[in-house]
Amino acid sequence: MESFWSMLWSAEVPFLRYALLASLFASVPFGMMGGFVVVKRMSAMAGAVSHAIIGGVGLGIYLQVVWKWSWVSPTIGAMAASVLVGLLIGWLSLRGKQRMDTVLGAVWVIGMSVGLLLLSLTPTYTDPMSYLFGNILLLSIGDVWLVGILAFLVSVLTVVFYPQFQMVSFDEDFALTRGVKVVFFQMLLILLVALTVFLMLQVMGSIMVIALLTLPAAMASLFHKRLSSVMVTASFLVAFFSLLGMVVSYYLDLPTGSVTVLLLALGYVLTLMGKIWRRK
Repeated sequence: MESFWSMLWSAEVPFLRYALLASLFASVPFGMMGGFVVVKRMSAMAGAVSHAIIGGVGLGIYLQVVWKWSWVSPTIGAMAASVLVGLLIGWLSLRGKQRMDTVLGAVWVIGMSVGLLLLSLTPTYTDPMSYLFGNILLLSIGDVWLVGILAFLVSVLTVVFYPQFQMVSFDEDFALTRGVKVVFFQMLLILLVALTVFLMLQVMGSIMVIALLTLPAAMASLFHKRLSSVMVTASFLVAFFSLLGMVVSYYLDLPTGSVTVLLLALGYVLTLMGKIWRRK
C-alpha cells in the first residue's frame, strides 16, 4: 500500500485532497461555533440540525432523479435544509415560546423521517449510510469550494459579532441593558451553528459531525477560561483530529468519520484524566 502522503497528491484519488481541504476549511468555524455550543449547551440543537439535514439530502436526490432537476444536488438540499431548520428552531423557541426540548425532538425525527422516505421513493437505489456516517468519495471540487466559501462567511460573521454573541451567551439581561438585540443575535448564532453542521456532512456524516462541534471545544475548555482562547485551540484540534482520522482510516481501511470520532473521544478522555490527575 502506498503511503497516505504520496496518495494525497495522486491524480487518481483527488477525493483525499478534497476531504483534507474541506476539513481544514471547516476547522475554523467548527472551533468557533463549538465554543458557543459548549457554553450555551446547544449540543442537542446541533444534533437535531445534523439529523434533520437528511431531509434536505433526500429532497435533493428525489428532485434530481424523479423530477430531473439536474441543478439540484444532495449538497444543495442539505445546505438549504440546514438554513431552514436553523431558522425554524430559532423562531419556534424564541418567538413561538415553545419548549426547546420539544422543538428539537420534533425537528430531529421529522427531518430524518422525511429524508429516509424520499430516499425510499427514489427509483434508483440510494444508500443513506453515506450521508449518516460520511463518505469522502462523495466530495467534489465544487463541494470544496462551497465549504470554503461558507466557512469564510461563518468565520467572518463570528469575528464581527463576537462581542454580541458573547453577551447573549453568558448574560442575556446584561446584553439587553447594553442595547443588544438579543433575539436577533440568538437567531443568527443558531443559524451559524446550523451552517457549520452542514460543512462536514460528507466527510463526517450527519450523525458523527456533532462530535466535531463538542469534543474539541470541551477539550480546549479544560485548559482555557476565555472563550476566545477556547475557540482558537478548538480550531487547531478540529484540524489535527480530522487529519489524524483520515490518516488512520486510510491505513486501516475504515470509515473516516467513525475513526475520527473515536480518536476525538479517546483524546478527550485522556485529556480529562490528565486534568484530574494533575489536580490530585
